[in-house]
Amino acid sequence: MAEGKDPINYNRSAEYGSYIIDAVTTGQTFRFNGNVENDGLITNLLPGACVEVPCYADKHGVNPAFVGDLPPQLAAINQAHVAVCELTVQAAPTGDRDAVYQACALDPLTGAVCSLDEVHAMCDELFAASAPWLPQFKRRGRARKASRKS
Repeated sequence: MAEGKDPINYNRSAEYGSYIIDAVTTGQTFRFNGNVENDGLITNLLPGACVEVPCYADKHGVNPAFVGDLPPQLAAINQAHVAVCELTVQAAPTGDRDAVYQACALDPLTGAVCSLDEVHAMCDELFAASAPWLPQFKRRGRARKASRKS
């Protein structure tokens, strides 16, 4: 397209971006479910976590709706996911491989199908494959020992 060989498609996609921009610039309300910072919107999840809540966009910007408490079983499932995300966010700037191993081990599906040694090996493979883009995760002096089988 940049070379002018293919025509540019100017039709809107199903993505929300253009609809949000339209709502903010024209003032015509657009309702959607959006991912926003939990600033007291879901009261039994950690503040600062990313949550998906009903939102509307208009001339005042994006306005997320207050949800309140989730049912306890849903809050528990979501809180486990928030913990995985928190560990990952902590690991990113510091290169803390242990936090990545822990985040992967806490993931419900990974924990259900992989042993801790398999999680560690999988993460090491991913670190190796992603090394050019994740230089902060260089191998550190401390290596994890394989568990002993009795």
